[in-house]
Amino acid sequence: MGKENKDVDLTPDVNIEGISSADEADQSIQKLREAIRYHNYRYYVKDDPVISDSEYDTLMEQLEKLEEEYPDLKTDDSPTRQVGGEPKDELGLVDHPEPMLSLKSVKESEEVKKFDDTCRSELDKDSQVYTCEPKYDGLAVELIYEGGKLTTGSTRGDGQTGEDVTGNIKTISEVPLRLMEEPDREVPDNLVVRGEVFISKKDFADMNRRRREEDKKPFANPRNAAAGSLRQLDPNVTAERPLRFYAYQIAGAEDHGFESQREVLQALPGWGLKVNGELNKTFGTIDEVIDYYGELEERREDLEYEIDGMVCKVDDIDGQAALGERSRNPRWAIAWKFPPKRESSVVEKIEVQVGRTGKLTPVAHLEPVNIGGVEVSRASLHNQHEIDEKDIRIGDKVIVERAGDVIPQVVKPIKESRDGSEKEFTMPDRCPVCGSDVVMSGDKKQTHCPNIDCKAQVQRRIEHFVSKDAMDIEGLGGKRIKQLMDQGLIEKTADLYSLKKEKLAELDDYAEKSARNLMDEIEKSKSVKLDAFLYALGIPHVGNHMARVLCEHFDTLDDLKEADESRLREIDEIGPEVSKAVTTFFGEKKNLETIDDILSAGVQPENPYGGKQKQVLDGLKFVFTGELENWTRDEVKEMVERLGGRAVSSVSGETDYVVKGPGAGSKLDDAGEMDVPVIDEDEFRDLIDKKRESG
Repeated sequence: MGKENKDVDLTPDVNIEGISSADEADQSIQKLREAIRYHNYRYYVKDDPVISDSEYDTLMEQLEKLEEEYPDLKTDDSPTRQVGGEPKDELGLVDHPEPMLSLKSVKESEEVKKFDDTCRSELDKDSQVYTCEPKYDGLAVELIYEGGKLTTGSTRGDGQTGEDVTGNIKTISEVPLRLMEEPDREVPDNLVVRGEVFISKKDFADMNRRRREEDKKPFANPRNAAAGSLRQLDPNVTAERPLRFYAYQIAGAEDHGFESQREVLQALPGWGLKVNGELNKTFGTIDEVIDYYGELEERREDLEYEIDGMVCKVDDIDGQAALGERSRNPRWAIAWKFPPKRESSVVEKIEVQVGRTGKLTPVAHLEPVNIGGVEVSRASLHNQHEIDEKDIRIGDKVIVERAGDVIPQVVKPIKESRDGSEKEFTMPDRCPVCGSDVVMSGDKKQTHCPNIDCKAQVQRRIEHFVSKDAMDIEGLGGKRIKQLMDQGLIEKTADLYSLKKEKLAELDDYAEKSARNLMDEIEKSKSVKLDAFLYALGIPHVGNHMARVLCEHFDTLDDLKEADESRLREIDEIGPEVSKAVTTFFGEKKNLETIDDILSAGVQPENPYGGKQKQVLDGLKFVFTGELENWTRDEVKEMVERLGGRAVSSVSGETDYVVKGPGAGSKLDDAGEMDVPVIDEDEFRDLIDKKRESG
């Protein structure tokens, strides 16, 4: 099969239950092998998969089952006997001292219990100790230290031979070039360490933002970004990428005197090799393992890096040796995968939505697909530029990704599945709601309806105005607002304050109690903080935080209205984009009329922040440790000092707070010894907010 063969059946339709002869099995096996080899090439070599992980796992499971039922059809070159894809010759090749095997994937707790039954039965134990670790969505690597010095770094490759990425590995700051001396355990003359190279979610987002600004193609996901970065021919390119590393295994651990995986993980940091001390856990029963899987799945979205499951290993090294290996994976470990965040679907149509600022956004209507327990039927396509760049067409089979609460995204089309019926999409020349001529930027990244009275814009502006962080009027969702507009009860935002209970009660699905509750909510909203009111107005680039910053510098709404760009630019956190947006908004006659109408209806914004920025952290000393997710170190230091505090580098008896992030180190121990309060980023932000409100 040619590597770029577009005629490969990507997902062969194999009905295992319907196979009744060796000939039928052989035909199905050949189809599955051909498809899996192609997908291995796309995933491991090209870093450009064309099916989801779950679809790949299904193909492999089908092939394994058929080969078990028809053992005479097994071959030495079957994908079931391989680990990954062919390494790239141009990087140079490295033979692994011991094979780098992949792990058998399981999806259900019953499979995990079966794994436990097998381990206990073959090891003749009533109970079995397991070590559980996150399954990182990155790139597996091997590091070889000779005489304590890093001499070789390689990728997994095909399991026997990997790509030589020594020069690139050395650019990763978390990989020590020389091992540290451990007081209780000497540095081995030869140490083979396995681990994962990855990119954090925040760094990945920052990388893609910069790439878009530079008109470069963004990376599809952190795993592809890490793999591509590590396999660069020029280490200088790799050095510019924010690669991270966690160690999780020593090859031939028993030769170094280790008796358990837990002991391995405890020893690695002493030599300077980073492990995930927070999430690596050891348990004495399989029920505890199952509970921990649930805990990890709940924490998945809050972690700073991507994980796609949990690895469960027999902790005892002798037990591992006794259980042995299959052709492509060890029998003493499994990878329990999370429900997928990626799946494939079909773009049935593309609809254009109009936002509150007039921005037109194309949205793909998808053939419904379950991703991580959530049914997804729509996904944002962002703009015409992205549609053109990804070459997404109506009728395409596509890879769809859902991460946390983020709107599902179409990652890319599967062009190999096209049959010629797919249709290209172009943004409309006219607004789909009001019919006005739309305006598209030269780079096709922005398309707007210029008509501010466009009904869609008005509805979205009202939805934003009543939202929880704005005026907080419960009972007014998008459907209700549309109903009120369709019935002619409101035409603009200020009309909310002219609604009558009697008119509301006449509407379908509006009982008298519902009408009364809504009127009470509207009346309650008349007492509002000025920052919430500013946010509710929908000033471009003014979110919750920026609204509060403005309130700290201007006593009243009138003071802010009169401020020019130069006055706004004097404020540390306000740049030219925000200052222009604020002055433009308050320079628009229609906006001032809207504000006057709302104020005339009895809305009374009050400024709780005093008008002049307070030194709310006056005299307080902070130490920051670990990775910060919301600020860089320079940004948080500048903010603390602007608010009257000091950001210092070491913990002492005079330190007021230690602010921790993921990966926090020895400063937490120092804080514990000196009884210094330790808080996280959210608690740090809450501390500032409370001091602002009380000050």
